[in-house]
Amino acid sequence: MILYPAIDLLNGQVVRLLKGDYDQVTVYDEDPVHAARVMQEAGASWLHIVDLNAAKAGGQTNLAVIAKIAAATGLRIQNGGGIRSLEALEARFAAGVTRAVLGTAAIEEPEFVAEALRRYGDRIAIGLDCLGQEVRIHGWTRGGKKTRDELVLELKELGAKTLIYTDISRDGALAGPSFDSTEELIRTSGLDVILSGGVHAESDLQRAREIGASGAIIGRAYYEGKIDLASCITKYERESV
Repeated sequence: MILYPAIDLLNGQVVRLLKGDYDQVTVYDEDPVHAARVMQEAGASWLHIVDLNAAKAGGQTNLAVIAKIAAATGLRIQNGGGIRSLEALEARFAAGVTRAVLGTAAIEEPEFVAEALRRYGDRIAIGLDCLGQEVRIHGWTRGGKKTRDELVLELKELGAKTLIYTDISRDGALAGPSFDSTEELIRTSGLDVILSGGVHAESDLQRAREIGASGAIIGRAYYEGKIDLASCITKYERESV
């Protein structure tokens, strides 16, 4: 199981939102490159970076910041937020992104997603951000008018291999992930599922591994010192390889 420490970028700063609310922002570091280097020193092999500006409004607001992080660390980067065209996707790859996460596009631009999967295969992950069965889009600010299970079936037929599943009600709340719904998704989809949202203690990572998650994203719990990243990487990533 791979651990993905998260860097959420808003106006060039490292932040966390509470349950996806752009009005409830906590700034954790004004220097994203510094934040990434600290994660690298802890042993991280991947970073999960989200461009929150682009997720909400489209565009490439934090592209230069992402490129600086990639150049400074050489780490593998999983990145999402506002990728809704092949041009935007290729710009992320050119900036040093290893795996791109497509979210809103899976609902609004299915032809683009199909082409991205055809061209880039495993370099594409699909972000499923859900409130219950409802898929949310545009930085979680709108409903996607499809259920999680409907969308997963369509994506699987298009060749998707990796899903990043976020229970929005748990994100940033330090209330524990939604293990039951994540386990159900792992079982019914047959795809690699990365757990996201609500990780608040090392025991959550143990449970994530038990239910068969291919990875887990760690955000607020890391920033607030509730999880020792170096220790957990050794225990849940390196020892399981």
